[in-house]
Amino acid sequence: MADKDPEEPIENDGDEVLGGEGPDAQASGPEPQEGAEPQETSETSQQEPDDLTVDDILGTTQNVDAAAEDAVLADLESALLNDLKRLQAEYANYRRRTEEQREVEIERAKGAVAKGLLPVLDDLDRADKHGDLEEGTPFAAIAEKLRGVAERMGMSTYGEAGEAFDPQQHEAIFQAPTPGVTEATILEVVEPGYRLGTVELRPAKVVVAVPAE
Repeated sequence: MADKDPEEPIENDGDEVLGGEGPDAQASGPEPQEGAEPQETSETSQQEPDDLTVDDILGTTQNVDAAAEDAVLADLESALLNDLKRLQAEYANYRRRTEEQREVEIERAKGAVAKGLLPVLDDLDRADKHGDLEEGTPFAAIAEKLRGVAERMGMSTYGEAGEAFDPQQHEAIFQAPTPGVTEATILEVVEPGYRLGTVELRPAKVVVAVPAE
């Protein structure tokens, strides 16, 4: 019977660990070589700020776009507000001008009617001076109604004998030198002056007494 070769390797039946390494040695793994840099783990690499994901990039882009859109909307809102204020101011000015123009047109129309009544009122005054407007007659009643219409329209007369002559309000048709008179004074009213509100329709036509030389 031949002897076994002492150098022949012994088969591993699973119970023994080759190389004299135990469980602790397998768990710990190979020893790091001297001078070698430690390898980064996956957890450490994920915590690095430079490692951006697609979601991070898209989120940053969306934030920039949202900020730009907000700025555009703010500018648009400001422009619309300014336009609204301008339109309101223009409408207020338009209403004011319209009201002023309406008042002017009303006064102009009333003035036209009032001027048309002046010859009739002058005739009534002449008839009254001659005693043709006797109280109780139909002619006197018509005259009273016409004068009432003129008053309701806002017409008023001015110019009385004895008043100081004012060339801005009176029209002198004759000057009579009068002893004892120190200033120009109305001696007689030929036609009374008429106003419509504050608007002068016609100056009073008068005879003026002036100082005698």
